Amino acid sequence: MECHYKDTCKMSWRPTYRSSKFRNVYGKVANREHCFDGIPITKNVHDNHFCAVNSKFLAVVTESAGGGSFIVIPVSQSGRLDSHHPKVCGHNGNVLDIKWNPFCENIIASCSEDTSVRVWEIPEGGLRRNMMEAVLELYGHSRRVGLIEWHPTSSGILFSAGYDYKILIWNLEIGEPVKMIDCHTDVILSMSFNTDGSLLATSCKDKKLRVIEPRSGRVLQQASCKNHRVNRVVFLGNMKRLLTTGVSRWNTRQIALWDQEDLSMPIVEEDIDGLSGLLFPFYDADTHMLYLAGKGDGNIRYFEITTEKPYIQYLMEFRSPAPQKGLGVMPKHGLDVAACEVYRFYKLVTLKGLIEPISMIVPRRSDTYQEDIYPMTAGTEPALSASEWLSGIDRDPVLMSLKDGYHRPNQVVFKVPVKEKKSVVVNGIDLLENVPPRTENELLRMFFRQQDELRRLKEELTTKDVRIRQLELELNNLKNVSPNNA
Repeated sequence: MECHYKDTCKMSWRPTYRSSKFRNVYGKVANREHCFDGIPITKNVHDNHFCAVNSKFLAVVTESAGGGSFIVIPVSQSGRLDSHHPKVCGHNGNVLDIKWNPFCENIIASCSEDTSVRVWEIPEGGLRRNMMEAVLELYGHSRRVGLIEWHPTSSGILFSAGYDYKILIWNLEIGEPVKMIDCHTDVILSMSFNTDGSLLATSCKDKKLRVIEPRSGRVLQQASCKNHRVNRVVFLGNMKRLLTTGVSRWNTRQIALWDQEDLSMPIVEEDIDGLSGLLFPFYDADTHMLYLAGKGDGNIRYFEITTEKPYIQYLMEFRSPAPQKGLGVMPKHGLDVAACEVYRFYKLVTLKGLIEPISMIVPRRSDTYQEDIYPMTAGTEPALSASEWLSGIDRDPVLMSLKDGYHRPNQVVFKVPVKEKKSVVVNGIDLLENVPPRTENELLRMFFRQQDELRRLKEELTTKDVRIRQLELELNNLKNVSPNNA
């Protein structure tokens, strides 16, 4: 096995130049006028991208005093941002993750240090004033919420992972959590779904890689990664493979390829370099290309994933002197197919307050639509409803052609559920009952929340006292009037 591992490394870095249509893919940075300038990008050190993109909007977490906020800019409105540009600013703590709904492009979810997950509806054309009110406020975690992910095929299903080591599955059709996955013993670092959303892979600070059946919460496969300390995990489409980025026992950055049905040991482990920044993996199932971008690096390496040895074929590297804090990715239907663009990053450059679009382009001379690099791809229509998925149904994504389908208007409408105030019981635990505070900040938040509740109850009591007195007076008047009438 030792010998095989060394051979694999050599084969990957000194590639046998087999035929590949992506051999000469190159990265092209947008002109300055097509970049987004003057963005107060957050300085938070949390290991997330702080950026989310779709074909309509670019959302970026920003620096803000007294709570968390993010800005939303129409992707067509590049250039310098007005310093008074409106923000989405309803959270009471730093925003740690934001994700656009894949089926409804005006809906974005956010999670925060204030223990809440919130869902916002952005008006057509973008914000005209600060947005304080979310269409849904979701409480269930007892500590800050670090990650959120939308289900890839079902509308209205959202996953959130908190620092309470729990993953909650939210059914947004009723606005409540319907399942709690409670198999982790430390902070969850990343979540990734397979193509139809029937499996969830997680990496965790407890050095374990897990493949979970999300509806039951059952762990199907588990690897204890002692030699390869896993940071991020991503499903490789329908290949039944997982790819992880992490650190070797000698503190070099590594990638590892795994069989999703047997995590006893990786198929391939490969050292990347000796730098220290976290490696973010991005996988494009349509082209089978893997992109690796290090936090604090300026470069993006890209590879082609194959089912035969050497499995991971190094292609090329995009280089830039500006370090990246995070990267947003444009969905396939937002790409420029006329320019043979197969992937687009939105790179956060904190020092310059700049967001640079980087297009990955396949060099082709023909002006016609390139069928071979644009196969049918996951579209903007959900394959099933939240209740269907929760009942046990799995369906592959509804595919669309980029040749004629990417201008099709979205038919999905997000409906806000009517919620009654009640207890939320998941797995026999009431998630909304008082959870003991673990930090001074949590204690203060709980104290102020209780003060507000007491104030509200006192006001309610006073109002009801006044109403009782009025009714008593009216009753006395009626009694006095009745004998006289008689």
